[in-house]
Amino acid sequence: MNLHEYQGKEILSSFGVRIQRGIVAQNAQEAVAAAKQLTEETGTGWHVIKAQVHAGGRGKGGGVKLAKNLQEVETLAGQIIGMDLVTPQTSAEGKRVHQVLVAEDVYYPGDSETEEYYMSVLLNRGTGRNMIMYSTEGGMDIETVAEETPHLIFTEEVDPAVGLLPFQARKIAFNLGLSGSAFKEMTKFVMALYTAYVKSDSSLFEINPVLKTSDDKILAVDAKVTIDDNALYRHKDYVDLRDIREENPIEVEAKEVGLNYVDLDGNVGCMVNGAGLAMGTMDLIKQAGGDPANFLDVGGTADAARVEAAFKIILKDPAVKAILINIFGGIVRCDRVAQGVIDAYKNMGNIEVPIIVRLQGTNADVAKELIDNSGLDVLSATEFQEAADKVQEVLA
Repeated sequence: MNLHEYQGKEILSSFGVRIQRGIVAQNAQEAVAAAKQLTEETGTGWHVIKAQVHAGGRGKGGGVKLAKNLQEVETLAGQIIGMDLVTPQTSAEGKRVHQVLVAEDVYYPGDSETEEYYMSVLLNRGTGRNMIMYSTEGGMDIETVAEETPHLIFTEEVDPAVGLLPFQARKIAFNLGLSGSAFKEMTKFVMALYTAYVKSDSSLFEINPVLKTSDDKILAVDAKVTIDDNALYRHKDYVDLRDIREENPIEVEAKEVGLNYVDLDGNVGCMVNGAGLAMGTMDLIKQAGGDPANFLDVGGTADAARVEAAFKIILKDPAVKAILINIFGGIVRCDRVAQGVIDAYKNMGNIEVPIIVRLQGTNADVAKELIDNSGLDVLSATEFQEAADKVQEVLA
């Protein structure tokens, strides 16, 4: 579950991470009120207006603006709220902005220059350990930094048996070139950030930039946070942070009916039981000259109601030119799945796209006979290659 910047910052602050303070606003009038409140609480004279969408690169798309007075706060907030923000991480249509974060200006003048760093906490899948990735090149595209200057990307892996140790936090501060009070501030920041990552059951914390202010404070100017969905039962208060306006509406609908669905860009819809078989089916479709339009795992049960729900979800994608149903009858009997497909097809009426059904496992022969004798425009298969050939045939 992805969070907005202001929500991620609230979690960080709750674990003692210093943040750029701000107040969320739904319209220009609320933005002005938020700016006045921030000035009273922080003394800031300027305010940063930030679009709150689940996408990076907001500044490049015009979603982050600096307001030097209350009139500019009202004008800029009015311009950003309601816009379709296009960034390098959105589609060409962009994402509609429903709210902005009015934040304090933290780039004030002082005894030293401000400096920006990059820092993230995530799982290193290669080693099975959490790691902190960081760089002196904050505020930039970290992908570009990694590609062009990989020596400026540092990583620190954490032993899960003991957690992040103080010497590792000091090492990070040292590699970032800090000294004095800024060094101490960074070590505290890193320790608190890692604690927040672990205790919130997150799968990603990305702070870009982490800022050293002109008076040597260390704080998070941005926050990209992804919470592990599987751990939400431990964090009932986080569930309400979900903003379905930012999610694919088809994926939201699939989740509501208990289907594991991920929208893709291809032309062949997939209906499969089991994640491993689903991945194999996607390879099968590519081999046959098509592209998978989705990942859809119907799970261990595939009765008529579930199959019908899956059909409806798949057919919401206008790019789908064929549907491949690939079921292994281990837990569920193939003949029951076949009957479910037949019943769902009849309930829905005529389905315009070709359907290939490959059933293998318990009672696969009975299932093939049911499909072949159903009188419906459905092609049956029992072998992988046979299914691939039929996918290729209907796409030709």
